[in-house]
Amino acid sequence: MKLLVLYRPDSEHATRTESFLREFSQRYPDIGRIDILDLNTRDGAATASIYDVMQYPALIAATDDGIAQQVWQGDMLPLMSDVSSYFRI
Repeated sequence: MKLLVLYRPDSEHATRTESFLREFSQRYPDIGRIDILDLNTRDGAATASIYDVMQYPALIAATDDGIAQQVWQGDMLPLMSDVSSYFRI
């Protein structure tokens, strides 16, 4: 599993998203890969298109081969426990 994070670092939600990621990494250090993508880049925009993301920030719990298991979008970030539940076997 991997966690994809799509957001714009130069936006109003950047600080909140970065704080969430910092705390999430501290609280769940054994979580696998976290890919952080800037929507202002070609890769970020392409990933948002692939997963049909329309609101930001967006967090996507995906399998290692890229199949989305859960997508959270918009201003309300999910609970950390909800995100981490996708990484427990």
